[in-house]
Amino acid sequence: MRYLITLSYDGTNYKGYQTQPGLITIQEQIEKALTKINNGKKTAFTSSGRTDKGVHAKMQCGHADLDINITEYKLKRAMNSNLPEDIHVIKTEKVENNFHARYDILEKTYEYYINIGEYNPIERNYVFQYNYKLNVEKMQEGIKYLLGEHDFRAFVTESKEKENCVRTISKATVEKTTDNIIKFTFTGNGFLRYQIRNMVGILIKVGEEKESPEYVETFLNKKDRSQGGKTAPAEGLYLTNIRYK
Repeated sequence: MRYLITLSYDGTNYKGYQTQPGLITIQEQIEKALTKINNGKKTAFTSSGRTDKGVHAKMQCGHADLDINITEYKLKRAMNSNLPEDIHVIKTEKVENNFHARYDILEKTYEYYINIGEYNPIERNYVFQYNYKLNVEKMQEGIKYLLGEHDFRAFVTESKEKENCVRTISKATVEKTTDNIIKFTFTGNGFLRYQIRNMVGILIKVGEEKESPEYVETFLNKKDRSQGGKTAPAEGLYLTNIRYK
């Protein structure tokens, strides 16, 4: 039986999502719990995609095939009993055997948070401690150039290995949620590695007034990551929603 598993996690103490030999990762912890529940049979967890070291998820999804007969409720409880406290299963549901957690996605949403106020040591792993003022209005102008279908090669660190960097962004916003916290929201049909952090990096340059809002379009059209641009730190980034067909 195939199950769709929805979970959240704090990425602070992991070397990213994907299993890596000798390193503690989120996928490793999930598969360890599933294998124990599945009577010791090695059980794979296929996620909607990987997140990098230090990135968090308010909503991550994946599927797993289990040989045992277990209810959705009992699977959720069993997983949470066998997972560390910084990984939590929100929901489990039975799905068709042809369902695929990665390939059946319609869109994903990510959020990125920046503190432009006083340094906050308590939130240092959850909000980028930029700690300087940014021009939000100019960033709001600049972010509009990222909407729609584009070749995002300029924002992908490993773009030389990526033949297809075309993606569609349906929502791109930046707003102040409090006097000191700025939130970026991106929704699209898919995102490439470091794409969001690199887009936020360019928008920060606009917010610093080192570049004009129109520079975002210019940089996008260069399709060349080597032309420059900062990568925003991982700790401010969250995977927040996944919508399936």
